[in-house]
Amino acid sequence: MTDLRGRRALVTGGASGIGAACAREFATAGAHVTVADIDREAAEALAAEIDGTAWHVDLADVGALSEMRLDVDILVNNAGVQHVSPIEDFDAERFSFILRLMLEAPFLLIRAALPAMYERGFGRVINVSSVHGLRASAYKSAYVAAKHGLEGLSKVTALEGGSRGVTSNCIDPGYVRTPLVEKQIADQARLHGIPESEVLENVMLTEAAIKRLVEPEEVASLALWLAGDTAGMVTGAGYTMDGGWSAR
Repeated sequence: MTDLRGRRALVTGGASGIGAACAREFATAGAHVTVADIDREAAEALAAEIDGTAWHVDLADVGALSEMRLDVDILVNNAGVQHVSPIEDFDAERFSFILRLMLEAPFLLIRAALPAMYERGFGRVINVSSVHGLRASAYKSAYVAAKHGLEGLSKVTALEGGSRGVTSNCIDPGYVRTPLVEKQIADQARLHGIPESEVLENVMLTEAAIKRLVEPEEVASLALWLAGDTAGMVTGAGYTMDGGWSAR
């Protein structure tokens, strides 16, 4: 089993979904976990549950992150949102917001964490990307652009950190059973002109060989391994967990 005793982890979007699953998994392995989330009450509740620390933060406010320094061993960039719209109708500010939250903020957090990681000669940067970091879907221009950028940022971090004990990897799940995915169903039904009951089968899972949603705990189990000592030679990689979607 992965032993994270003595390690400090920061998980963004940590109060629900994949982030909460990662926070619980890391805490069970012995890490002290900071749960970073815009939802103060949810972050505090989870932090109390796992004997961690809550950080109420709006990661889209990138100006507030620009001079930050972080003293953590493990950074999980997970926070994200989705917006479904044709490009010609896509609100420009919403596009900018998504890129700030899902690409600029991870860059700033990585930049803030690397000096302490380099000083210790150990660090794990885990970027929760998506199959949409490898493939595109219609109506998701901002999300796909942000995730493709995150994949590149992760690889550059891996190249720069490799000689200094820091690894950087992406996890690329398909549709995960989270509030983020559940909120998309109505939008997808409207855009595709189908009932909501048909969205999973006919839109979300049509490319996957395994016709079910990924569970948050499955993603967290991979993140836990990447955070541990036995994954020290794994860097610059992207691990798909998409039921075969990207095999096409």
